[in-house]
Amino acid sequence: MSMLKITTALSFTRSFSLSSSPSHSFPLQRRIVSMSAIGTRNPVISLESMAISPPSHPTYDLKAIISLALSEDAGDRGDVTCMATVPDDMEVEAHFLAKEDGVIAGISLADMIFNEVDPSLKVEWYQRDGNYIHKGMQFGKVQGSARKIVIAERVVLNFMQRMSGIATLTKAMAEAAHPAHILETRKTAPGLRLVDKWAVLIGGGQNHRMGLFDMVMIKDNHISIAGGVTNSIKAVDLFLNQKNLKMEVEIETRTLEEVKEVLHYASQNETSVTRIMLDNMVVPLPNGDVDVSMLKQAVGMINGRFETEASGNVTLDTVKKIGQTGVTYISSGALTHSVKALDISLKIDTQLALQVGRRTKRA
Repeated sequence: MSMLKITTALSFTRSFSLSSSPSHSFPLQRRIVSMSAIGTRNPVISLESMAISPPSHPTYDLKAIISLALSEDAGDRGDVTCMATVPDDMEVEAHFLAKEDGVIAGISLADMIFNEVDPSLKVEWYQRDGNYIHKGMQFGKVQGSARKIVIAERVVLNFMQRMSGIATLTKAMAEAAHPAHILETRKTAPGLRLVDKWAVLIGGGQNHRMGLFDMVMIKDNHISIAGGVTNSIKAVDLFLNQKNLKMEVEIETRTLEEVKEVLHYASQNETSVTRIMLDNMVVPLPNGDVDVSMLKQAVGMINGRFETEASGNVTLDTVKKIGQTGVTYISSGALTHSVKALDISLKIDTQLALQVGRRTKRA
């Protein structure tokens, strides 16, 4: 059982670890699958203590990802610098410091990492995942063994900086895209699929399919191999019927003619298709603007019979215009494949860190 101690209106401490059972199921917005985890002797993580729970995956082992990140840092010798310079029995207090404005993400994951390194470390946060932090703000602290804090530092920051960068861009895109919903894609860092998608949720976006297993997505190569739009839909309908499977089905279209073909097939047949992707129907203009007339026409043709998803040429500058066309979703690979990490640090001497930060205009 996790422990939650309220210290101020925005300050709380948490102590938890990964599940002691072989598998652990997390709630998911769009579909239910489970996440596996290696058992430990420590208390079970309380998802209720998390501001935003992670998405789910049937085989993803978050504990193994944390262990891999720590082991690639430690190698076969451990932290030789700490061994040389930091007394084994020294205890310190280190503070998290924001060096730029953005949405903080990865706090719950940081708790897991600190717990993996040393369960006796006391971690206290003044913000929660999804909150906006400002340059110069101290938003958390960790107390305990100096060696263990320094060992955990870089792994914690690597995850938090990446997740916060994703969450910050997602927040901006989601607000601009309204009333459409912003989605990421499978263009995530290898091995970090769940972590990247978790950051999107923290930033206010929604998750697209987790992988190849939880949604049928008929893309251009599938269409080419199957011999066209109609043949590919027929093949999927037959497969799902034979396997007695119920899942969402999306088909990619690149022209208005392909949209018409999907609509014609659906008017003549019972189909499993639930969403039509409108790919690259946002046309860049020489002046930096975009022409969304083709996209708007496609949305009008579909007229609410299917969910719609705009894809291609989606940026922070173009997403507002795309969102005003009436599409249901807008997907952007840039949320995760071109992320700019948010600059944050963990400092024992915070006064010196702030002094240096002001000199370099980073705090």
